[in-house]
Amino acid sequence: FVLSSDSLDRIAPIEPARMENRTVIPWDKDDLDDLGFFKVDVLGLGMLTAIRKSLAFLHQESEGNLDSFDPIEAMARVPPEDEKVYDAICDADTVGVFQIESRAQMSMLPRLKPRTFYDLVVEVAIVRPGPIQGGMVHPYLRRREGKESKAPPHPCLAPILDRTLGVPLFQEQVMQIAMVGADYTPGEADQLRRDMAAWKRNGRLERHRERLLAGFRRNGISPKFAEALYRQIQGFGEYGFPESHAASFAVLVYVSAWLKVYHPAEFACALLNSQPMGFYSASSIVQDAQRHDVVVEPVCVLRSRWDNTLDYDGSVSESQSPTTEPEPGPVGHHVNKVPPRLRLGFRQVKGLSQSAGESIEKAREQGPFTSVQDFVSRTNLPRNEVEALAEAGAFDVLSPARREAMWRARAPKGDGLFRSVALEQERQIGLPGLHPTQQLTLDYARVGLSVNDHPMRHLRADMNKLRVQRALDLRAMSAGDRVRVAGLVIGRQRPETTSGVTFMTLEDETGTMNLIVHKRVFDEHYQVARHSELLLVNGKVERDGAVIHVLAAQFRRLALPSGDKLAARSRDFH
Repeated sequence: FVLSSDSLDRIAPIEPARMENRTVIPWDKDDLDDLGFFKVDVLGLGMLTAIRKSLAFLHQESEGNLDSFDPIEAMARVPPEDEKVYDAICDADTVGVFQIESRAQMSMLPRLKPRTFYDLVVEVAIVRPGPIQGGMVHPYLRRREGKESKAPPHPCLAPILDRTLGVPLFQEQVMQIAMVGADYTPGEADQLRRDMAAWKRNGRLERHRERLLAGFRRNGISPKFAEALYRQIQGFGEYGFPESHAASFAVLVYVSAWLKVYHPAEFACALLNSQPMGFYSASSIVQDAQRHDVVVEPVCVLRSRWDNTLDYDGSVSESQSPTTEPEPGPVGHHVNKVPPRLRLGFRQVKGLSQSAGESIEKAREQGPFTSVQDFVSRTNLPRNEVEALAEAGAFDVLSPARREAMWRARAPKGDGLFRSVALEQERQIGLPGLHPTQQLTLDYARVGLSVNDHPMRHLRADMNKLRVQRALDLRAMSAGDRVRVAGLVIGRQRPETTSGVTFMTLEDETGTMNLIVHKRVFDEHYQVARHSELLLVNGKVERDGAVIHVLAAQFRRLALPSGDKLAARSRDFH
């Protein structure tokens, strides 16, 4: 398969990449296009890894091994058009689901109400700068709800726009409209596509404006639609989807949503093992899994492996038990009578290397550890990694008092002169226990989450005195109601299409809440709104059916009763 007349190293400069055994061409991708180089974009998706790992869990539990596991065949066996999957999507129960887990997508889902695969194709494409800047989103929703005619702007565009209710949403439709509505040739339409992708860099899109508008007028298409289409073309230059791209993504949307609905433990475990990816931290993924009746067990030196794992043995949980039995899954996948428990792995412990985790597993093959000192002697890990495990609570099964485990982790090794110290360690030292908020702080600092606790539980009594509503309580409130909410900040976003509006997500012990923060309010409370981990917010409820936001007016920083600070865990501000 030959793409050029000579080898690449004779045509372009090549240099070593940061990753071992990789090379790069240090040229801008747009320069390659100007030079006429053949360029292929290869997209790496973390969700493909998460789906493969989820399906592998199911296959291994059903077959006992992975010898016959084929991820493509396994994905093909996912039952299509499942009603419960679409129910969950319409309810925006999509934390961790590919492409539709963002705040913007979660707000759109209850309004668009996807009930078919093609609805997912539209959902993937519609929350993009192209349709948003072109003013196509609200007309599409009104037509879907039957509030507006679905007729296209001109009968000649019906074959192009009928499937999207008379509203252009995809790049291919823009090219087809240029050909049919403005008399472009196929070659000229392809040049329009190229100029769309680079209009901010070279400004070549402007040369199409007058020709498009003149062609539309000549063919009887309204000037209003022509102007809206041109704005959308500019938006596609920022980021818009071809229909084929959206359809490919929609497959992963459906499969990941199906896994979340029918196999939440496997899905959550696979997401954790595929991090970093998506919009949510490990803590949010675990909290969401627990709300779906998944039993989550903490990191443990006797039971954890490097990766997060699933226990299918049906034994009683050491920390909690499920509240309901899982519903039977679709035919084609083994479904356990007792749902699996998710065991956090050593990979969740900050400050612990993978080689250390593997050393623990290898030492454990010779028999279970009997004490912290036995662990230290047999694994020979550096003190800082033993301390990381102690602070993460991984020794709780050997030394229930975490402060004592931390003391033992810092003590000298029990060899030679220190043998008497080692013997002394086997007895209870009698150190005072950690305050619950101190233990919670250690959980977040070392693991990034807490299996059995949440910061807002320690503030709830004070919040009740201030009449602060929980995330769960917002469902019963009406548009315009004044409200106070509080929670842990798990996300801040400021999309370019929102004119300075910041979207924030708070999490309490009952769920998540979405805030809308106008630029003036954000600027007035910048230090608190931008940097606080825990927030108290005064605002007003905005509601459109099942979509609920809090329009923020005032912010106040909150702190744990002990004054301890949690490790930062929200996604980067962007």
